[in-house]
Amino acid sequence: MGILFGTDGIRGLANTYPITCEVALKTGQGIGFFTKENGHAAVIIGKDTRISGDMLESALAAGVASTGVDVLLAGVIPTPGVAYLCSIVKNAGAGIVISASHNPYQDNGIKIFKAGGEKLSDEQEEKIEDYILNSDNVPQRKIGKIAVISDSLKKYSDFLLTKFPLRKPNKKLKLIIDCSNGAASKISHMVFNDTLFDAQFLFDYPDGKNINKACGSQHTNELQRRVLLDKADIGIAFDGDADRLIAVDEKGNEITGDGILAICAKFANQRGKLNKNIVVSTIMSNIGLSKMLDNAGIQHIKSDVGDRKVLEQMKKSGAVIGGENSGHIIFLDVHTTGDGMLSALKLLEVMIETKESLSSLADVMTVYPQVLKNVEVRKSCPDLMENKLIVDTIKAVEHKLDGKGRVLIRYSGTQPLLRVMVEGPDQGLINRYCISICDSIKAVIKDDL
Repeated sequence: MGILFGTDGIRGLANTYPITCEVALKTGQGIGFFTKENGHAAVIIGKDTRISGDMLESALAAGVASTGVDVLLAGVIPTPGVAYLCSIVKNAGAGIVISASHNPYQDNGIKIFKAGGEKLSDEQEEKIEDYILNSDNVPQRKIGKIAVISDSLKKYSDFLLTKFPLRKPNKKLKLIIDCSNGAASKISHMVFNDTLFDAQFLFDYPDGKNINKACGSQHTNELQRRVLLDKADIGIAFDGDADRLIAVDEKGNEITGDGILAICAKFANQRGKLNKNIVVSTIMSNIGLSKMLDNAGIQHIKSDVGDRKVLEQMKKSGAVIGGENSGHIIFLDVHTTGDGMLSALKLLEVMIETKESLSSLADVMTVYPQVLKNVEVRKSCPDLMENKLIVDTIKAVEHKLDGKGRVLIRYSGTQPLLRVMVEGPDQGLINRYCISICDSIKAVIKDDL
């Protein structure tokens, strides 16, 4: 990671460095020059529903246009929708998404796709970052135009529905869809329409400040309640930019990304559509996913955290299904990036084709208890994993787990947090183990904050 770019673009508190108009302007210019250097003439910009989105959109668009590159505004649209537009719009050399994903409205971010709809490589990010931090703008004689893609949502929803001509069931599945007051708020009505589904929608009235607020993929309590109350077949929860999916079965149980991967991988494998018999997930995946794939004779490759890292491993191995427990699922034979809408359609396809309930399908994987806690740290703090107190505490926990669980600690790529995960056979024990490790970290950094 660079100074500005984390695991998924540039992110931070809106109107505070680096998510300022000044940095957005320079980012737009850097992306504009990147686009020209690669022989393209336009950049697409989309956003979620945060109040700061319009401000950053204006700065980014001005920066791109100042380099002589045209700007096409896609409006409020899911992140994978911008990726798709990058693959079909003539002369589009890059796509920018203004979103902080599952974070609260006060945050925002800048994600970048290149022509074809894939995220930038580390080298390409470094080049743009170098321009932002170290280059002066060179005046251009030509000024780019700024226009609106008026049918961006229709193009994207048509793509999703055309790719998945689901068999019409005898009885429509009853869906409860949590739009997180984000980018899914409008398009979800277009995709999950009454032709195939009996759908009800929650949290689809964004006001600029309610995105992800007690709703969406991070907060499924209300969705779980509604699924049980309305006796729905499935609950579907997106995050703010709708590139994640978390599901709720008819019994009110949450099904995370690992569970969705297990269900879809088994279905694809049974139908001979799991290329090279490989599934890719991250090191954060539940032990239960590894055991399920091993029992099914499916090779399990683990990548570093982040959907870009998953995609890299998928391309190297030839896998067509991969993802993260957080709900980023990639179906590479259909799309170039993680897509919550696409993942939901894939999951619904399995339910329709097998005629099984979601809870029955989810039984394919035994979920091991897992606790994940965050400890706030300074970006400049030293490598805490070299501290003796912390190292000894981790070793003591691993000794107690005795090979029946694991400890994983990593720095967040998007926030100043150290993430501590403990996995094992007993929820109460691993929760205490996780607290013990977090306490040791806090003891070391108490004077550093």
